[in-house]
Amino acid sequence: MADMRIGGLASGMDTDQIIKDLMKAERIPLDKLEQKKQYLEWQRDDYRDMNKMMFDFSNLIFDGVMKQGTYTQKTISVSDPSIVSVKNINSTTDFSGTLEVGNLAKSATTISGVTSITDSSKTIKDLMGLTGTQKINIKSVLKDGTLDPKGTSIEFDPEKETLNSLISKINQQSGVSVFFDEKSQKFSFTAKNSGDATGNDIVLSDETGTFFDSLQLTDSNFSGVRQEGVNATFTYNGLTTTRPSNTFTINGFELTLKNESTGPVTFTSAPDTDKILDKIVKFVDEYNKLIEKVNGEVNEKKYRDFQPLTAEQKESMEEKEIELWEEKSRSGTLRNDSVLTSGLNKMRTDMYTPIAGGTSGIDQLAQIGIKTSSNYLDRGKLIIDESKLKEAISKDPNAIYEIFAKDGATSSEQGIARRLRDTLKDTMDSIEQKAGKASSTNNTFTLGRLLNNMDSQMDRFEDRLIQVEDRYWRQFTAMEKAIQRSNEQSMFLMNQFGG
Repeated sequence: MADMRIGGLASGMDTDQIIKDLMKAERIPLDKLEQKKQYLEWQRDDYRDMNKMMFDFSNLIFDGVMKQGTYTQKTISVSDPSIVSVKNINSTTDFSGTLEVGNLAKSATTISGVTSITDSSKTIKDLMGLTGTQKINIKSVLKDGTLDPKGTSIEFDPEKETLNSLISKINQQSGVSVFFDEKSQKFSFTAKNSGDATGNDIVLSDETGTFFDSLQLTDSNFSGVRQEGVNATFTYNGLTTTRPSNTFTINGFELTLKNESTGPVTFTSAPDTDKILDKIVKFVDEYNKLIEKVNGEVNEKKYRDFQPLTAEQKESMEEKEIELWEEKSRSGTLRNDSVLTSGLNKMRTDMYTPIAGGTSGIDQLAQIGIKTSSNYLDRGKLIIDESKLKEAISKDPNAIYEIFAKDGATSSEQGIARRLRDTLKDTMDSIEQKAGKASSTNNTFTLGRLLNNMDSQMDRFEDRLIQVEDRYWRQFTAMEKAIQRSNEQSMFLMNQFGG
């Protein structure tokens, strides 16, 4: 109640409204600061939007036209796909050949004799009477077709370990897959890798205890059946050879043998022109979107008569009016920005400067059907002659890779994609110095420091307004008191004369 202010009792004036009107005039500089702060925040956000677009484009370059895998994509024809499948892995040249499959690679299998086990859910102790720590070792064929010299050791307590849980451990940790058939009461061990490891494809032994020995699966008392692994045998372009697996790589392409053949199977490859073309078209489209956005920002008109709206101004306007006003007041935040203009000019230079030191004879995009639009309104956009680009891809995809991704000590020796990424990085770093990023604190970038300074000014001005308003109230209160005293004196005199 001590802060309650009642004015106008003596004078009859609406003191509260008068002071509010006076304070409106006093607040004008603060409103201007708030408007300037809002504009700086819009500018900061627009800078960050530009940085995100450049960042996304840089990543698209890296994952697209700059990646060699883009240009090694091939279409492969196989005369009999039921015998063999062929897939390109990293071959940069086309390939072809003939293949005859003698036999497929097979995995080794070890099958135990009949056991007395009928319920695999029981513990090892209950099933086999074993006690004390048991430690088994399993050696099997590796991917290269040799026997694992060390093997996998698995330790277990037969009083706690069930047969099912032990089988699960073996399947997860070792190079074999185990299956127990309760009906036949037999174990089956199959190597996860195929191939012939010279007669020792699966070796089961006990390091501690007698688990495998009790099942008669060790070399000293084996009573089951062993089927050794087999290498794949095939003839490639007249040369007969073997591999431990049915899937293997030759000269950068992968062969997967499926069945034995009765005659030669032929295969050929060619560049997958459409997939390579799609990557380049995507690059050009995104480049055009980026420079259109940058051009739009640096040339956007600035409406100086449309300042950001204050909260009080918004209260008196319709939502659509606010939207239209802010569209104009936010326009031109990056107009003629030197960082964006410089980055844009550098990107254009990156595009049309010839590449020095190439080996393919192609040193400019125009030679493969990509050139700058002749329409000045396009402001440097690229256009594609798809038929010419397809022809260049079919002829030599490595040359296309080089023009985009060639490495070099200097910018003139680098491919276009490398140049662009360097330019984008420099531009993004400069923008970040100005506008920071979402995780940045204000004192680490230029606009943030300006915003901090503006907040300080506004806080000081708010304190000053409180003091000014208090002064107005003191002055009007003093005036009311003076009028009250005058009225009391008048009444006193009138009473005297009337008396």
